[in-house]
Amino acid sequence: MRDMIKVYKALSDESRLRVLNLLFERECCVCEVEQVLEISQSKASRILGTLYDVGFLNLRKEGLWSLYSIDWEGMGDHLRGILEAVRRGFTGNQQMDADRERLKTTVRIGPGCAGKTCSEVLESKPVNA
Repeated sequence: MRDMIKVYKALSDESRLRVLNLLFERECCVCEVEQVLEISQSKASRILGTLYDVGFLNLRKEGLWSLYSIDWEGMGDHLRGILEAVRRGFTGNQQMDADRERLKTTVRIGPGCAGKTCSEVLESKPVNA
């Protein structure tokens, strides 16, 4: 029962739902979530950590880089059913549609962000880079 409470609490936050919406589209790194939601790196990491802890996400490391995706194969039928219902609920939602559009224009910074926050790397890049 306690695990189910954690699952539903994880889904009770707008920012976490917006992150799930991005991950329904494709694998994302922390800096992409940060850019789309216009939040700090620490908040993006905290949100992804919460979603990972309840069993929704897969974490893949590429050097110092953390890449998150929906763990469809690793989760049980119950969690899969919940996420499928959440995904259907996003259909036609203006905020979710806008976030998916912004995701298309995000910059995956890559290993170059090691030692800096993703925001610092973005700010230091030339506009047309």
